[in-house]
Amino acid sequence: MDRIPILKLGGALIVTIQVDMHDRLALALEEDLTAMIARTGARGVLIEISALEIVDSFIGRMLVSIAAVSRVLDAETVVAGMRPAVAITLVELGLELTGIKTALNVERGMALIQARLAEEEDGRGGDRDRHEG
Repeated sequence: MDRIPILKLGGALIVTIQVDMHDRLALALEEDLTAMIARTGARGVLIEISALEIVDSFIGRMLVSIAAVSRVLDAETVVAGMRPAVAITLVELGLELTGIKTALNVERGMALIQARLAEEEDGRGGDRDRHEG
């Protein structure tokens, strides 16, 4: 079975979907991504979908499921590069992308993830300063 590569960049995982998603591939991606978040401690997940021309209700639900599992593992999910037709389809299907931030492109998506990582670092630094003094 084919697998979608998952790359680690700093505290984030990056998934670029370059093939048409089918149900088994989506399920494999969820399993692989969950395992990699747990293994690496990643705090952000960027899923780049600009190559997807069509999204059905199952794939839409899988994106929501991936985001929910990621959130439980303390990672934020950003979907980047959604085509207008895909956005329209998701709305027409009544799918809400609960727990998913969206960005027009990878650069903006990474900026959202980096902002979260920076907030966490600031929060940790502030805690250390208070406890050390």
